[in-house]
Amino acid sequence: MATSVAWQPQEQGFNEICRLLEQQISPSSTADKSQIWQQLQQYSQFPDFNNYLAFILARAEGKSVEIRQAAGLLLKNNLRTAYKSMSPSNQQYIKSELLPCLGAADRHIRSTVGTIVSVVVQLGGIAGWLELLQALVTCLDSNDINHMEGAMDALSKICEDIPQVLDSDVPGLAERPINIFLPRLLQFFQSPHTSLRKLSLGSVNQFIMLMPSALFVSMDQYLQGLFLLSNDPSAEVRKLVCAAFNLLIEVRPSFLEPHLRNLFEYMLQVNKDTDDDVALEACEFWHSYFEAQLPHENLKEFLPRLVPVLLSNMIYADDDESLVEAEEDESLPDRDQDLKPRFHSSRLHGSENPEDDDDDIVNVWNLRKCSAAALDVLSNVFGDEILPTLMPVIQAKLSASGDEAWKDREAAVLALGAIAEGCIKGLYPHLSEDIGHQNGREQFEKVLMGLLKRILDTNKRVQEAACSAFATLEEEAAEELAPRLEIILQHLMMAFGKYQRRNLRIVYDAIGTLADAVGFELNQKYVANNYLDDMQPVYLDILMPPLIAKWQLLPNSDKDLFPLLECFTSIAQALGAGFTQFAQPVFQRCINIIQTQQLAKVDSVAAGAQYDKEFVVCCLDLLSGLAEGLGSGIESLVAQSNLRDMLLQCCMDDASDVRQSAFALLGDLARVCPVHLQARLSDFLDIAAKQLNTPKLKETVSVANNACWAIGELAVKARQEISPIVMTVVLCLVPILKHSEELNKSLIENSAITLGRLAWVCPELVSPHMEHFMQPWCIALSMIRDDTEKEDAFRGLCAMVKANPSGALSSLVFMCRAIASWHEIRSEELHNEVCQVLHGYKQMLRNGAWDQCMSALEPPVKDKLSKYQV
Repeated sequence: MATSVAWQPQEQGFNEICRLLEQQISPSSTADKSQIWQQLQQYSQFPDFNNYLAFILARAEGKSVEIRQAAGLLLKNNLRTAYKSMSPSNQQYIKSELLPCLGAADRHIRSTVGTIVSVVVQLGGIAGWLELLQALVTCLDSNDINHMEGAMDALSKICEDIPQVLDSDVPGLAERPINIFLPRLLQFFQSPHTSLRKLSLGSVNQFIMLMPSALFVSMDQYLQGLFLLSNDPSAEVRKLVCAAFNLLIEVRPSFLEPHLRNLFEYMLQVNKDTDDDVALEACEFWHSYFEAQLPHENLKEFLPRLVPVLLSNMIYADDDESLVEAEEDESLPDRDQDLKPRFHSSRLHGSENPEDDDDDIVNVWNLRKCSAAALDVLSNVFGDEILPTLMPVIQAKLSASGDEAWKDREAAVLALGAIAEGCIKGLYPHLSEDIGHQNGREQFEKVLMGLLKRILDTNKRVQEAACSAFATLEEEAAEELAPRLEIILQHLMMAFGKYQRRNLRIVYDAIGTLADAVGFELNQKYVANNYLDDMQPVYLDILMPPLIAKWQLLPNSDKDLFPLLECFTSIAQALGAGFTQFAQPVFQRCINIIQTQQLAKVDSVAAGAQYDKEFVVCCLDLLSGLAEGLGSGIESLVAQSNLRDMLLQCCMDDASDVRQSAFALLGDLARVCPVHLQARLSDFLDIAAKQLNTPKLKETVSVANNACWAIGELAVKARQEISPIVMTVVLCLVPILKHSEELNKSLIENSAITLGRLAWVCPELVSPHMEHFMQPWCIALSMIRDDTEKEDAFRGLCAMVKANPSGALSSLVFMCRAIASWHEIRSEELHNEVCQVLHGYKQMLRNGAWDQCMSALEPPVKDKLSKYQV
C-alpha cells in the first residue's frame, strides 16, 4: 500500500479489506472473528489504510451497504486515535470523500457519514474544515430530502457531541456557525418531513444549557415553534417538545413564566399521551417546575386534574418488564429467580448513616415510578391540600375487585407510600383534643386500615407495595402508631404466616421499622386474671412466637436468615431489657454461625458450609443490637462465651464490612461489659489504631470511623490502661482533623470526640502536643451536636488546658467558638470547668490581650459566652 499525491486504491488491497470486513460482519462465516480483527489491526499500521476505508464507504457501489457501513464504523474508531498523527494529505482525502456522501441515497450510509463528520470536527475543529460548513448549508438549502436529511443528521451529531464549537468565533468566518444554522433549524420545525422536524428540534435543544446569544434573541420564535410542534403526529417529536420545556424551566424559567397556564394545560394533556415515553418526559416536568423555585400557587388550581392523572399513570403497564413471568398469586411459591439480590449495610456509629440502597436500583425508570415521584413532590409542596382530591380516588381503587383490579389496588397503595411523608399531618393531626381535627384522625384510620387490609391481599404485587408503603408510614407516624399496635401486629403476623419468600423479606423490614418507630412501647403488658402481679405482655405474645418458630426452622446456612437477623436487631434495640427472655438462644446462635463461618473460610468441608461473609456481618450487627438493648444484661452471656477471641479475629478480617461491624460491636461491648475485653485490650487497641493509619483510609472510611469510636469507648472505661497506645492514636487522628474537607463528617466527629476522650484520660501525655492540633480540633468540636460524647471531649479539653495552658493560646479564638457551639452543657460539673478555663485565660491575658481576642469573635459567639460571665 503506497501513498501517492493523488491517492488511488490498489485493487488487491481493496479486495482484501472488503473480504475481511465481509467475514467480520457475516453471521454465517466460520472464520475466527478475533483473528480477522487482528488482521484489520495489522493493516491499520499502513498510513493509507484509513483512505481505503473511506473509499469503501463512499464509492464501493458494487459492495453491500453492510460492508460499506462496517468500513465507515472502523474508520470512525481509527480516526479517534490516529487522526491527529495522520499526514495532512490523508486527512484531506478522507474529508473530501465524506462530503459528497452527506446526500447519499442510502440512509445508513448517510448516518454513518454523519457520525464520522462529528468525530473529525471534534478532533480538528471547524476552522480545520471550513468546506464542511459550506457543504452543510448547501445541502440544507437544497430541496432534496436525502441531502437535507444527511446534512441535518451530521449537524445534529455535532450539536449533541460538541455544541460549543458552533458557538465560537472561527477564523475566516464573518459570524459564528450557530448564527448561520439556527434560522435554518427553526425553519425546519415546519418541515413536512418528520425526520427533519425531529433532528432540527433535537439540535436546538442541545443549546438550551449553553444559551448562545443567537438563541436568546430568537427565543420567541423558538417558543412559537415548540407550541406549533406540541401536537405533532410523531411521538419522538412530542417527546422532544416536552424535553425542551423541562430544560427551559430548569435553566431559564423566566422565558416560560408568561406561558405557564398554557404550559400546564399542555403538560396535563401530554401526561396522558398514548406513547409512554412522551408521557414520561411530560411527567418529569412537575419535578422540574418545583426545582425551578417558581411560585407554587400557580399550580394549585390544576391539582384536581393533575393528581388523578398521576394516580392513573401509577398503575402497572401491561408490558412492564418487572411483571414478566412473575407469579402474582400468593398461593404459588416464589422461584429463586423471583428473589432480588439483597444487600446488608454494616453498622455505622456517627452522625451520617448512609442512605438505604434503593431497592429498585436494578430496575428501569418508567412512567409508573416517575408519577409516584411526582406525587411525592406534590405532597411535600402542598401537604394536606391534595388529600380531598386524592383520597376518594385512593379509597375507590383500594376496594377494587376483579381479575385485573389488583393493579388498581397496588397503585393506590403505592400512592399512599408516596404521600406518607408530605401529608402525614393531614393523615394524623397531633392536636387530638381539637375537634376540628376529627376528620384528620378518621382519614388516618382509613389509610391505616386500608393499608393493613391490602397487606393481606391475595396478590403478591399488592402485598409488596402495601408493606413498602406501610414501612414509609411507620417512619413518618412513629410513636403515633403506638395506640394501634395490637391491630398492626395482628395484620403483620398474619402476613408473616401467608407470604412467600420474596415478600417475607419485606414483612421483616416492616416489623423492624415498626420496632424502630415505637421502641419501648412493644414491651407493654396487660393485667391477667385481675391479679396485678400477673402481668402478661400484650404485643410480644403476638409478635415473637411466629418469629421464633421461623428462627428455629431455618438452618444456619440459609440466606433467608439475613432479613430475620436484621429484624431481630431492631426488635432487641426497641425492647431493651424486655428482650432478655429471648436473648440466650439468639446470642448463642450468632456465636455458632460466626464460628462456623470462620471455619468455612479455611475449610468448607469441615464446616459443612460455604463461606459467606454476610452471615458474619449480620450476626455481629445483631450482637451489637443485643448489647445496645440489654445493656449490662448481656454481661453474663458474654462471660460464658468465646466472643472476645472471635471478635478479635473479625477485627482483623480482610473484608472491610466484617471489620466495620466488628469494631461497632467492640465499641458497644466496651460500653456495657468492658471487663470481658480486658485480657486482650492491647490487641484490640493496636488493631483499631491500624485502621486509622492506612493509605487506603478513603476507601475504608466506615471501618476507620467505627474503630475510632471504639477506641474512645474503650478509653473512657479502661482509663490509664490505654496509656501505651495513646500517642499512636493521637498521631493518626491529627492528620484526619487537618484534612477534614476530604473525609466524611462522621469520621471527623468521632476523631474529635476520641481525641478529647484520650486527653481526658491521659492529659499528661496529650497536652504537650496540643498546639499542633488545637485549631482543627476546635473547629471539629464546634460542629458536633450536644450529647454525652461531646461532654467527654470537652472534659479532655479542660484537662489539657489545666495541664498546659500556653498550648491553647494561639488557638484561643477557635476554642471560644467551640465552647459557644453548646446549646446547653447539662453537666453542672463540666459547665463549671469550662467557666474556670475561660476565666483563667481572661486573667492570664492582660494589657488588652483578652479584649483583642474577644473582638475577633462574631456577635452570636460573644452572646453565647456571656453565660460564663466573661
